[in-house]
Amino acid sequence: MSDLQRHRVCLSLLFVASTSLVACGSLNNASNSLASVVTPYKMDIVQGNFVSKEQAAAVQPGMSRTQVRDILGTPLLTSVFHADRWDYVFTFKRQGLPSQSRQVTAFFKGDVLQRIAADELPTEAEFVASLDSGRKAGKVPVLEMSPEALKALPVPAKVAPPKPLPPLPASYPPLESTSR
Repeated sequence: MSDLQRHRVCLSLLFVASTSLVACGSLNNASNSLASVVTPYKMDIVQGNFVSKEQAAAVQPGMSRTQVRDILGTPLLTSVFHADRWDYVFTFKRQGLPSQSRQVTAFFKGDVLQRIAADELPTEAEFVASLDSGRKAGKVPVLEMSPEALKALPVPAKVAPPKPLPPLPASYPPLESTSR
C-alpha cells in the first residue's frame, strides 16, 4: 500500500469517526427534547393525618385524650420527651403543583386538653375540591339501568336454602395436653 492510499484510508476513517460522533450528539439532543415533552407519571403522595377546620373546631379545651383521639385520629407523632403534646402532620405532594403541608399540635396537662395550635386549615369541602383541581373532568357514566336493560337480564335460578349446621359441642377439648 502506497503512502497516498494509506493517507486516503486514514482520512476516510477519520471522516467516518467524526460523522459518527456528530450523529451521536444530535441523537442525544433529540432524545433530550423528546424527554422534555414526555414526562413520566408521578403519583400523588399523601402522608400523615388530614385535619379539617371542622375537626379542629370540634376539639375544645377540657376534653380527654380519648375524646381528642376520637375526633382527630391517632397522632402521627408522640414523643417520650413531650408526653403532653400530640402532633398531627399532613403533607400532600402532586406533580406540577406546590406541595401542601399542615401541622396541628394538641397540648395536654395530664389527661386533659389545654389548647390546640394549628396552621390555617381548609374545610373538608375545600380539601376535596383541591384534590380534583387540575384533572380533566371526563363524562360521568350513567349508574342506573334503564327498565329495558333490566328486562333483558336473565332470570336468576332459584338457589336451594343452605343446610343447617350441626350443633356445637357442649365443651371443647383442651388446646394443650396437661401431661408431659
